[in-house]
Amino acid sequence: MYISTRSNYNKVTAAEAIKLGMVPTGGLFVPENIPVLSAEKIKNFKDKSYNDIAQEIFSLYLHDYTQSEIKECVSKAYNTTNFDDVSFTPLVKLNDHTYIMELWHGPTAAFKDMALQILPHFLSLAIKKTGVENEVVILVATSGDTGKAALEGFKDVPGIRIITFYPYKGVSKIQELQMNTTEGENTYVVGVHGNFDDCQTTVKEIFSNEEFKQMLLENGIELSSANSINWGRLLPQIIYYFASYSELLKKGDIKEGEKVNFVVPTGNFGNILAGWYAHKMGLPVNKFICASNENKVLTDFFQTGKYDKRREFKKTNSPSMDILVSSNLERFLYEITDHDGDKINNWMNDLNNQGYFEVDEDTKRKIQQIMYGNFTNEEQTKNVIKETFENYKYTLDTHTAVALKVYDNYIKETKDKSKTIIDSTASPFKFNEAVLEALTNKTRINQSEYESLDQLSKISGLNLHFGLKDLDKKPILHKKVCKKEEIPSIIKDILNIK
Repeated sequence: MYISTRSNYNKVTAAEAIKLGMVPTGGLFVPENIPVLSAEKIKNFKDKSYNDIAQEIFSLYLHDYTQSEIKECVSKAYNTTNFDDVSFTPLVKLNDHTYIMELWHGPTAAFKDMALQILPHFLSLAIKKTGVENEVVILVATSGDTGKAALEGFKDVPGIRIITFYPYKGVSKIQELQMNTTEGENTYVVGVHGNFDDCQTTVKEIFSNEEFKQMLLENGIELSSANSINWGRLLPQIIYYFASYSELLKKGDIKEGEKVNFVVPTGNFGNILAGWYAHKMGLPVNKFICASNENKVLTDFFQTGKYDKRREFKKTNSPSMDILVSSNLERFLYEITDHDGDKINNWMNDLNNQGYFEVDEDTKRKIQQIMYGNFTNEEQTKNVIKETFENYKYTLDTHTAVALKVYDNYIKETKDKSKTIIDSTASPFKFNEAVLEALTNKTRINQSEYESLDQLSKISGLNLHFGLKDLDKKPILHKKVCKKEEIPSIIKDILNIK
């Protein structure tokens, strides 16, 4: 069963949690209990495929889904039609103790595909299981990658429409093109004058606005979410932490039970939280290294215990991390305080009303035992891209470069030489201009996006990602732009509600 992080809602089944997206009265759904795997079970994963591991773990969390339903969802999501690598999340050895886990071999060249290729199948079943007869409308706030991955996953799924909001001129040109060229009769994309936090906050407010939801119900519509506020989005991300650890075991690069580090470039805290859930299930982890860009609200929080969003918002060359309100941190705090809903309510109220909150010393100590936070700036990010290419002939995107630089900071600070897996969250082609600038020391002037893609392919020796081919030949289908306060009325217009 699933419970609210704010202890303000009755327990629900997995299907209900996935259908609802977030708790209607505010808060996020988490599993009532985290299943724990034996060391023997984790060791045996090394002999299993990605899909086998996924089926086993999903069955522990989705008790109202049958084994055959789970198996079908997994096979529809993870296959060589959707992914261009048979292992789905290949592990590349950078040096003796550092590995890159490439999470971007899906259709939109970003790690969000790992979850958003399967969420539509989970949600379609959830709609049937919960007896919903209304049309379901998915609202998505995106800092760049979730938008296209969600649009692609839900495109032309019967009984579902999807509306994606992104910060206008606050994502890469490739990300914007990917979204605005999306086909499908049920897809809608809207640029918002503002930043990701403006999009996310407004969408979350709509989810908890009973009057607005009642108006939708009267028109035969229910809301759901494809953001990582939806447990069905977070759950699939647990799988690749087990899969990457199993790969190291299979290669003999680690011993059974040996602890590893994970470095995660982090914005909304979903990806790193999925890793933490894997750890609570028994995965041997020494440290989660939370890597931020100059919007370093998480770095400051992990170092001081104070989460303070009252700061300048910076647009950087790692835009998917340009976030000041990390939604999934609420889940982590609820878990780390042993499900203390009162504390979460107080902290979230402080964040909403005062712009900050501060955890107690005991909570801070527990967090620092497993989490390390640090950040880097744009210039250092570019330097890491250049140095990594020169030293290893490996091409990083800007977000993975942030992670590698923060990992370097961590080693210098701690001297920890544990084997370490770095989450690579996007193909370098998604942020081609910044990557090219780093590799060539030249700014792209009067060069089209497609010329940049071609040049990056030649310099890096990489084939252009299949999800980005022929973008220049696709028509722009979505042109709506609005102010953040206009989002509710835009939703009504799209849904043809007077």
